Amino acid sequence: MTPAGESPQAAPALEPFRASEPLTLGVELELQLVNTHDYDLAPYSDEMLRLMARFDLPGSVVPEMTSSMIEISTGVCHSTAHVLGELTQLRDALVRCADKLNIAVVGGGTHPFQQWHQQRIYDKPRFRELSELYGYLSKQFTIFGQHVHVGCPDADAALLMLHRMSRYIPHFIALSASSPYVQGQDTQFDSARLNSVFAFPMSGRAPFTLSWKEFEAFFSKTTRTGVVKSMKDFYWDIRPKPEYGTIEIRVFDTPLTIERAAALAGLVQSLAAWFLHEQPFVPAEDDYMVYTYNRFQACRFGLEAVYVDPVTGRHMPLRDHILETLRRLAPHAQRLGAAPSIQLLAEDAELGTNDARWLRQRQARERLLAEVVRQGSERFKGRR
Repeated sequence: MTPAGESPQAAPALEPFRASEPLTLGVELELQLVNTHDYDLAPYSDEMLRLMARFDLPGSVVPEMTSSMIEISTGVCHSTAHVLGELTQLRDALVRCADKLNIAVVGGGTHPFQQWHQQRIYDKPRFRELSELYGYLSKQFTIFGQHVHVGCPDADAALLMLHRMSRYIPHFIALSASSPYVQGQDTQFDSARLNSVFAFPMSGRAPFTLSWKEFEAFFSKTTRTGVVKSMKDFYWDIRPKPEYGTIEIRVFDTPLTIERAAALAGLVQSLAAWFLHEQPFVPAEDDYMVYTYNRFQACRFGLEAVYVDPVTGRHMPLRDHILETLRRLAPHAQRLGAAPSIQLLAEDAELGTNDARWLRQRQARERLLAEVVRQGSERFKGRR
């Protein structure tokens, strides 16, 4: 009840959807900071942020949930070459700063052997609030993802894009998977990172509606309960970002290289172009009948997963569906300058190779996860 004399607090309103240039891209990468002694996580985000502030860089560099993480973001980009150019500047500055601190920066969706209880929550009001709410889950959220934003012309188009894109969530997971190891153990998952995300109560999929007016009504009902206060409180696989005029795809593990990160952004852009120019299908609630199964298959088995077509119910190797999709996207990728990205991903799908497989191969050879992390840091620098 509201105390006498006080008016009830109004639920926060959803921000208006700002139209953006269709098919523009923005990429965020959450990265690991490790020491160069045993290659465990190192709480150096404050020092890195202070050194990075001296550089004139595109996009942004910000802290993340725990102090062994750092996030880099591009600005608004028009092509995969543009994305790669900005990520290269950010990566090179990160590496220079890390060298000064005698630490290293690494990609990958999880650190292979860090212990969650040793992590420190970064001293920022939102992170402290989340830590109080979620307890140990906050420290277990020391995981690392790539988020890709794609511009949409209007709010209804964004929802249509979101639900069309949802059919390809398994493709994104399998191609980006880079988190087979957790707490020193091979989890037998290609993407174990997403199991930590799924533990949060507001994770999963967005509600099905193709009307922004209906989505606003959903948001209003949800915020009235006090469960969420803003779109940031939804940990959905894909969510709209009205303040940017985008949808944000959040299921990618952070790749081991910025080249792969740019290629994955090229895949998203090519899919979005196909959707906008050909209107290939109208999504429906029934698409989600197999959604969780397909997502689990991709997390568990990567490119060896089974994919269930949501329309026909046909079972097929996910790798075959990825290759079929990439062939369909080729003309759009060519026009956008994303053909090299699609070609890189097609070659990896043909061979069944992703970053999870690379990590397992290195561990099979080295028998020491610290050495695998060291080699991963060299790979992030662009050194083979």
